Amino acid sequence: MSDTLIIGDYAYSSWSLRGWLLFDRFGIAVTLRRISFLDAEVRDQLSDLPPARTVPLWQTAEGGLLRDSIAIAEELAQRHPDAGFWPDDPILRATARSLTAEMHAGFAALREYCPMNLRAAYRAVPVPEPVRTDLDRIEELWALALEHSGGPWLCGAYSVADAFYAPVAARIAGYGLPVGPVGQGYVEAHLGDPAFRRWRCMGLVQGPDLPWYRRDYPRADWPGPAPRTARAVETGPAENTACPYSGDPVTHFMETDGRVFGFASALCRNETVADQDAWPAFVAMRDGA
Repeated sequence: MSDTLIIGDYAYSSWSLRGWLLFDRFGIAVTLRRISFLDAEVRDQLSDLPPARTVPLWQTAEGGLLRDSIAIAEELAQRHPDAGFWPDDPILRATARSLTAEMHAGFAALREYCPMNLRAAYRAVPVPEPVRTDLDRIEELWALALEHSGGPWLCGAYSVADAFYAPVAARIAGYGLPVGPVGQGYVEAHLGDPAFRRWRCMGLVQGPDLPWYRRDYPRADWPGPAPRTARAVETGPAENTACPYSGDPVTHFMETDGRVFGFASALCRNETVADQDAWPAFVAMRDGA
């Protein structure tokens, strides 16, 4: 039995994003199992794993169940003490743990008013006072942490705190919420982070469109880095004969900048079309690294 991380829909599950980043961003191997919010209640889809009722859910190779993202973070940090989940510096570590706990327990107004939706971006979104209060507090926390650590992430190097604030950054970006220069810079750091970009790629091409996450505000372009132009094509020949991800023979093709590359599945191809620079294995092949 391998470690398995059970997640929800990529485009909408902010809790799942946090859990996934705790593995992907720190280089911890795990098998993914995705459940769709459209199919049934989450607790019903987890009925084979009592008492689990929510995602993310880490089923360890030993059969243990970690049912909360903070629990997942702490167990990973204990199992992988050199991975950098928490800062070594005791003051920065205290800051990171406090930031993480406040994010985990707070900002209910922002969460309810602006559910995460990585398939859409909006403009001219009105900001009610409770949401403005949450944003002010978030900006205060970010500014103090970044001033003390010197960045580039909240407590210097990327830590659990940054994984927890990634969905907050996605909300601020996706709804065009007003923040100051420091807050905007931190949001942009997440939007440009290859791990975050990979998750969004998966959200763009996997899973159903869930209409209850849509809002009626005017649409805007996604504010993150603009992906290179690419498109799926029916046939090769491709420059490569093996998929950059699996090493299997290529069966599906993508064209970009007049070059054709091959992949072993439509899913691999489509995720790469969405944002090719988010995928290091593809970039290494494309650029001859």
